[in-house]
Amino acid sequence: MSVKTIAVEALNEDQAAQELARLAAEIAAHNRHYHTDDAPVVTDAEYDALKKRNLAIEERFPDLKRDDSPTDRVGGAVLEKFEKVTHKVAMLSLDNAFSEEDVQDFTDRVRRFLKLTADAPLTFTAEPKIDGLSLALRYENGTLVTAATRGDGAVGENVTANAKTIRDIPHRLNGNVPEVIEVRGEVFLTKADFAELNRRQEAEGKQTYVNPRNTAAGSLRQLDTSITASRPLKFFAYAWGDTSGLPADTQLGVVECFGSWGFAVNPLMKRFETVAELIGHYRVIEAERAGLAYDIDGVVYKVDDLGLQARLGFVSRSPRWAIAHKFPAETATTILKDIEIQVGRTGALSPVARLEPVTVGGVMVSNATLHNEDYIAGIGSNGEPIREGRDLRIGDTVTIYRAGDVIPKVMDVDVSMRHADSVPFVFPETCPVCDSPATREVNEKTGRVDSVRRCAGGLICPAQAVEKLKHFVSRNAFDIDGFGDKQAEAFYHEGLVKNPAEIFTLQARDEASELQKLKSREGWGEQSADNLFKAIQARRDVDLHRFIFGLGIRHVGEGNAKILARVYHSARGFVDAMRSVSNEEGETWDDLVNIDGIGPTAAHALAEFFAEPHNAAIVEELLEYVHPKDAEQIATDTAFSGKTIVFTGSLERMSRDEAKAMAERLGAKTAGSVSKKTDLVVAGPGAGSKLRKAAELEIEVIDEDEWFTRIGE
Repeated sequence: MSVKTIAVEALNEDQAAQELARLAAEIAAHNRHYHTDDAPVVTDAEYDALKKRNLAIEERFPDLKRDDSPTDRVGGAVLEKFEKVTHKVAMLSLDNAFSEEDVQDFTDRVRRFLKLTADAPLTFTAEPKIDGLSLALRYENGTLVTAATRGDGAVGENVTANAKTIRDIPHRLNGNVPEVIEVRGEVFLTKADFAELNRRQEAEGKQTYVNPRNTAAGSLRQLDTSITASRPLKFFAYAWGDTSGLPADTQLGVVECFGSWGFAVNPLMKRFETVAELIGHYRVIEAERAGLAYDIDGVVYKVDDLGLQARLGFVSRSPRWAIAHKFPAETATTILKDIEIQVGRTGALSPVARLEPVTVGGVMVSNATLHNEDYIAGIGSNGEPIREGRDLRIGDTVTIYRAGDVIPKVMDVDVSMRHADSVPFVFPETCPVCDSPATREVNEKTGRVDSVRRCAGGLICPAQAVEKLKHFVSRNAFDIDGFGDKQAEAFYHEGLVKNPAEIFTLQARDEASELQKLKSREGWGEQSADNLFKAIQARRDVDLHRFIFGLGIRHVGEGNAKILARVYHSARGFVDAMRSVSNEEGETWDDLVNIDGIGPTAAHALAEFFAEPHNAAIVEELLEYVHPKDAEQIATDTAFSGKTIVFTGSLERMSRDEAKAMAERLGAKTAGSVSKKTDLVVAGPGAGSKLRKAAELEIEVIDEDEWFTRIGE
């Protein structure tokens, strides 16, 4: 009697193990027939019966459950958070090409680097660029052990449990595979599946999703794996990372092996030898784009020979041997119904187009950016005409495009469709929120007028106050869970939180109040209020750079905040230094503008912020409630402690950023320019004006080797 005909309750342990192995292989084969070949060989009912039998055996013999169990694809576990995964081989981005000339330039660069003549044979692959979420799948001895998102390219999130619910991702690979292989590809939703998902959401009275790409990304990053399992995610394999060996010596050859191992690979990937052939394939895919089952935003070209890829290597954060030829932005025509002026945290008046809803690239668009008042008037950033000088007016018929298939923008206007009574849009010269004057600043040095008009109301402007609150609690600042944009607006307008310091007194005021408690307000309950208070309490200790960034000082972004934290080390040191800064004079001003990465523009903004008494008072009040953690302690007992060092030219043993970080750990300050306060210049090949300045000021100059000798490495 065949094992597969024996009832589950009659199976012994050996028979159960044998049957689980058979079912795993058979169900995996049916998955390939259905998802890869689009040619199922069993009915849905027959397929479900196989999975039901597999689950019943596992429940009876839990110790026999296999690593590649089909039941793992349905999810169910709820994770507390995603662990971080460091990519052994960085997941880099690609350079972009937007024209045939860009593609020709790319191939010319490759030939020059390889010292190949124009007629020497050189083969490329061309494949659609899938608009999805990058995923790295690590297999050891053919078994999936880790799945990680791209993250920042160096570190991603461990989404193994969720990835195992995707039927296109094999738990075990077929055939002869390397001992270690990290297969990379793209997770995506088909257009049809996305439409069906939205149809279900709408039928259930729930919010619909914006586009397939974001929905796929959100589906993969669910802490509840059953949610991921309920989404019909797909996966195309097309690249690799860390590996103990490769099964072929060409790009196409390796991808073909992926297909034989059980992955879905894109049938439109082909090999070509000339630029004309690459462009021809690009045109074919572009013409087929609307009819493809999935979204794409271009075609990727790669040098096919892996030996040549290794010789070409990488530049910055992208490979020299590949490029993405992007499609032109998709466009649509609609009516400009209104122009709304929004006020940001720095007082900038930003015009937003309110449109008759229209679909652009598969996404419904009802709003678009208009940049600034000059853009509306048909004037470019340098004063040159744009749209041949045609202005934009309410009621106009306009062409919309999505830049990079993401951000909606107004590209042009059809003046032939303009109404006879149409009038030019008059940009307000007073703030639409607080009625304060709104002016365009003039750069004293260049005489140029700023393209942005700003509200002069500052602290009295409710719009700016609300936006500052939103910024303070944002992800890269204090990141207070449960305190988002909606809560910032509500708390401000209800008088509960008017400035960042009041966030940290909210619980005490709530407990002492005899009026309505937070838990009794609409949209709140005892649990949600308690969770918010706990989240606020948890942010009383915060990294110094988050504290600085959270203050919302103009021209002080996350990068500058980290620089300032490293230099001033503590919150008290930073605040005291900034309060003593006077514009363009004094030692503290010189110290500030000489910090590498902090120029006069940011320095002026810092000085102006702390010169405003109310700002200074809020910062001092904040420091009563929060305790910013000191930045990494730097050495104070080295030969470089307190010294100012400038790195210039091309360093060969490490990047300039690494060199600066090393100097700062040794107690030195790094500067971006040479001045009388500079103590040492480390110069590599190509050093120019900074080297000449050092010579004029008789500042010591050493090379990279001498630098390493002095620091003892």
